[in-house]
Amino acid sequence: MQDCGYMYATSILDLARVPRGTSVSDGLTACVATAQLAEHCGYERVWYAEHHNLATVASSAPAVLIAHVAAHTSTIRLGAGGVMLPNHAPLVIAEQFGTLATLHPGRIELGVGRAPGSDQVTMRAMRRDHRAADTFDDDVRELRDLLAGVERGDGVTAIPGAGTNVPIFVLGSSLYGARLAARLGMPYAFASHFAPSALVEAISLYRSEFQPSGDCQQPWAMAAVNVICDHDADAALRQFHAAARERVALIVPKGVSYSDEQADQVLASPQGRNLLQMMHYSAVGTPSEVAAYLAEFARHAGVDELVLAHSSPRVEDRLTSIELTASFVGSVAVSN
Repeated sequence: MQDCGYMYATSILDLARVPRGTSVSDGLTACVATAQLAEHCGYERVWYAEHHNLATVASSAPAVLIAHVAAHTSTIRLGAGGVMLPNHAPLVIAEQFGTLATLHPGRIELGVGRAPGSDQVTMRAMRRDHRAADTFDDDVRELRDLLAGVERGDGVTAIPGAGTNVPIFVLGSSLYGARLAARLGMPYAFASHFAPSALVEAISLYRSEFQPSGDCQQPWAMAAVNVICDHDADAALRQFHAAARERVALIVPKGVSYSDEQADQVLASPQGRNLLQMMHYSAVGTPSEVAAYLAEFARHAGVDELVLAHSSPRVEDRLTSIELTASFVGSVAVSN
């Protein structure tokens, strides 16, 4: 194993990608292949994020996807990275993840975020109250109590769920989540793979304000980073450009197809440059180059664990990236 001078745990954020020219079924099939390879390579965990009304993402129902992947793997931990809690009642999420934890003991985790995971129109279609995010702090507490089986005055219990103590992580892309995770004594993960600007400040604040809890005695900080690893540096760079073109779908009208040339024109515009800025933290290159980047990124961010978003559009390239990164960096350097 390469000694990069900085020891950190390594996990995967699988965005359940549906690249242009592929189907949702293809994307979900790739999730199984990804988790099976991640398990074989020794990654800590694989997480899935809740997104809605995005033609390029197939993980709108993380609990269902986790159940499917868990049935096709044996040991790797699986979780939401995350469930957008304002979209749901805490009891419903406690029941869903309590069921998963009962079926797959010791393998299920739950990351929760405050963002909608969708646009305003989709929020209304989900019948979400636009004020739901205002109760996020209380909802996290309620969810934690439901999974712990804390007795409530109203007699409501999560069945399954109570007593499973599914590990909960607070996710964020600003200082808000960092403060909440620190105050509640919970692990914290920063979404720097698409929101890089507040990374260092958020992790520093989390560590300085952390208050130990019964579940988490020491702060555990995580940060997400895009990764494209290939035997050939030029091939990795081409995959990075292809990944940037796929992101153009986020700003063009839904259902509108575009060529690579048109995508490059969009990326050259102010909006397109904003998309590229979202990919600021990206490890792109050969195994040695990626290993060096990740070690420096872990030092820069001050985190205990890296969550790798392997970003190549083609599933074959993502699997290569997963395997090369694990074999060269060493994916089990730290275990929480």
